Amino acid sequence: MNYSIADFILRTEGAHSDIVEGGLHCFKPFEVEATDAEPTMVLRMDCPISDSDYPTTRLIHAFEFEQDFAKGELARYAEGYRFSMRRGEERYLLVKKDGSNIVESNLATNTPANPTLVRFGIWIMFGIVIAPLGGIAIHSSVAVKEHQGVLCLGESGTGKSTHTRLWRENIEGAKLLNDDSPIIRVIDGKCIVYGSPWSGKTPCYVNKNVPVRALVRLSQAPYNKIHRLPALSAIGAILPSCPPAFAYDNELQDHICATVSEIISCTPVYHLECLPDAAAARLSYSTIFNK
Repeated sequence: MNYSIADFILRTEGAHSDIVEGGLHCFKPFEVEATDAEPTMVLRMDCPISDSDYPTTRLIHAFEFEQDFAKGELARYAEGYRFSMRRGEERYLLVKKDGSNIVESNLATNTPANPTLVRFGIWIMFGIVIAPLGGIAIHSSVAVKEHQGVLCLGESGTGKSTHTRLWRENIEGAKLLNDDSPIIRVIDGKCIVYGSPWSGKTPCYVNKNVPVRALVRLSQAPYNKIHRLPALSAIGAILPSCPPAFAYDNELQDHICATVSEIISCTPVYHLECLPDAAAARLSYSTIFNK
């Protein structure tokens, strides 16, 4: 099966290669016909691999999936990256050799597979593959107005989804592109944001892209105030919203920083201190679109 995500081609092979049929319905809008073009990433679903085949040489980042009672680890093995997840007796492993676009996994050998963990494993490895190609899955909620995207950034609980909802409720014609992990790229000097199969708790799976009008870092305040950030502050506003595990690996972080530098060279970044109200949405809209 082939899926086009941010104009990158993800190809799944092997048993249960139809991941939509396997429960990942969020990938359905991204299905495309078979193509002779070289895929960006090939995901082999049913490789007979285990932890002992790819022993960790350096742990990059470990974390827990609280709602799924699972643990994940991103690490290096001797020849590349490996990402493992454990939930009870289930063991998921995805590995990618340096310089290769092939990701081997045992995702299809866990039956029935946990769709949440499978989706997350694909997100991690897809992010590793596209990082050197200038793609970032950025933690944000994206409002679209006048065929241009505004990415709302911030820590979890800051109010990103609330702010884009306020745009849709108070600014005529505003729509949602993605509510958690759109993909951002700079192509020919223009910043573009794409919908993706990863949209958090909001089922917004839109296979479209728009130019980026601005990125906005949100913080809660007892008032509404917005200002444009200078270059160094803009970098500091964007980096925390990039895949957090990648910050602990020099190679991945170098790729992310290179793309962020391109983003700020062609796209304004703002800081919005705000209340969760309509006035905040109107203020950010009027400032960003010069209304």
